[in-house]
Amino acid sequence: MAAPESDNPLIKALPPETDYISYLTIVEHYLTEDNLPVLHKVLQDQTLTTNIGWDLVHLLAPLLPKSSECLQDIARLGNPREVILKVTESLRLIDYGLIDDPEDGLEKTESGASKQPLRTAATEGSSSEPTHAVEAFPALPLQVSQFIALLSMLSILHKRIRTKFPSRFLSTTLQAVLASFSNSITHREDMIVAIVQFVKSVQGIQRPALPSRKSSGTMQKALSSATSTNAADPEADTTSSASPEDSAIQTKLWQSFVTHVLEEYMLNIPASDDAPGLAWCSRIQERLHPARVIPHTTTITSRFADEEHLHIRFDAVAQLGMLAKDLRIEDSDVLAAATAAEDLPTTTSDEDDPPNSAADIPLSRIGSLLLYAGRQAASVLYQPEPSAGTDLISLFPTHFTILQNCLSPPASGTGTLGTEPYALIDACLTLGLLCLEYNHIGSPDSDEDFNQYLQLTALLSSNCPSPNLRGHAHYLTTTVLRSQPDAEVRLAFIRDTLEHCPFENLKVSAVGWMKGETLEAVFSEDENSAKTSIFATPKALESLSPFLFPSVEADLLTPPVSAAYMTFAAKLSFYLASMNFLYPLIVAPPMRQLLNIQQWWKSSGIMADFVQPLKKAAQRFGAALGANGELGEESSDEAIAELAVLDDVTARVEGAAAKLG
Repeated sequence: MAAPESDNPLIKALPPETDYISYLTIVEHYLTEDNLPVLHKVLQDQTLTTNIGWDLVHLLAPLLPKSSECLQDIARLGNPREVILKVTESLRLIDYGLIDDPEDGLEKTESGASKQPLRTAATEGSSSEPTHAVEAFPALPLQVSQFIALLSMLSILHKRIRTKFPSRFLSTTLQAVLASFSNSITHREDMIVAIVQFVKSVQGIQRPALPSRKSSGTMQKALSSATSTNAADPEADTTSSASPEDSAIQTKLWQSFVTHVLEEYMLNIPASDDAPGLAWCSRIQERLHPARVIPHTTTITSRFADEEHLHIRFDAVAQLGMLAKDLRIEDSDVLAAATAAEDLPTTTSDEDDPPNSAADIPLSRIGSLLLYAGRQAASVLYQPEPSAGTDLISLFPTHFTILQNCLSPPASGTGTLGTEPYALIDACLTLGLLCLEYNHIGSPDSDEDFNQYLQLTALLSSNCPSPNLRGHAHYLTTTVLRSQPDAEVRLAFIRDTLEHCPFENLKVSAVGWMKGETLEAVFSEDENSAKTSIFATPKALESLSPFLFPSVEADLLTPPVSAAYMTFAAKLSFYLASMNFLYPLIVAPPMRQLLNIQQWWKSSGIMADFVQPLKKAAQRFGAALGANGELGEESSDEAIAELAVLDDVTARVEGAAAKLG
């Protein structure tokens, strides 16, 4: 027979039998999961909970989810000022590194949660034979449950405090929540749901939450608000309410907090080459240009609707976006933050020194950019008639400024541009593509600004690891280059890229730009345009020849074969692009006539310096890649095929050149 509840040490030692400090020690000694119902009853005594509640937070957090009722009691009845300090401290102490990896063999969602396979369960009152399948989601890790439960407590505590300066408590709380969220690794979408509900609860926002994926019962229980009456603030300032200045500080704190959470979440979305970030670029292109979608392929738009890990990613960002709207974060506010020239103050200042005014509280620069890009993308993706917002920026100067401010700075070197998180690059490119779609080009202040803009987007097309984003960056670069009406400026940019760019794949793009410009100028139906364009004259080709068709003997024929082959392999795509441009120059009669190809060919030395050394190099490497050659270890079907392609194109160029006479 179980011992009567009156014999429980937590009952027997209740004050006045012991003082509060002694009773707290007894609770700590006897606190177990089995004793939680008894403690829950004990904590209904407001005087007791006011005196000891704040010291119980760190004891009860490890016992979640079973201790959630006790934590709610402390939030309702404890001294709110003291309890808030303990809750924020506990948030910072959560060690997410202790979360075990989901069990092997289980399907994982992107948030890190494991999804149990379908299993059968018996209907109540029936035999033990299974009758239907149910989908079971495992309980959340303890650390995530702690985060959610502590935010639920904060939702109660902040509404209880009555003071002249509530922003001082709010500043400390939001910094702790953001720091804890930043340290998390998995289940971030579950945590965002808790964050959104926390903000709505404290702010009194009534908008219903967006439909979300199924969550564990643990989470739902932790998020349920207590319906019991909350105690008053025992230290309340009854003489005065918060001033308008402090209210403005609170509003700005909430707004800044949401932009920082958005930044933290999106910049840490797992990298995916085919669905980077929210894939706004690809989904916008699919919406506006359905004819470009390859038939019978799965679109990225449908994947975001059908694949769970992409759907919950979208859902998390959508909830933060709606919350930003509820907090009245205007487009003008986020644009000002994203384009601010000065360094913004950090949000990690000493918590003992809270902000003195709303102006001291910055929105996140990157979070603001992501929010603005998301809003503009939504105006295209989710409206019956796609149309960018009326306040859509222009390429010049605003998008140019955003690229300069939000991507890797020049001081860090060109090699780092394009290595930013995919979601950030996708957002930057999205705005650029929308500017092109709706003809928001603007006018650069100078040719230098135009060239710098192209350099930024071209480097993205070269450096970014994601082929999806590289393609969008290349399209943006090429289209913006073509938008420049001055052919001299376009030629100068192409030359600068060929002459100075250290990235071979970007030089390949430059060859393509030159080829496109030349073909369009020579074969233009507008005779006046053909006559006036520098690309329809020998001047453009002559000025770029040393960079389009450089002398390669010193690189490919003089060094040892292994070193020469490394150079050859790195530059092969450029060599092939240049040869494929050279061939139509020689064989197309309009080009031969307008560009004076015969004279150019005789004086340029391209055959001796470029074509023949490439042919000899291919023969040299072909022999070295043989079974007994120096490059035998490098031999592969791909390597042999690449040499065959080069042999073919050099043979065609030699044959066409022989006919020039």
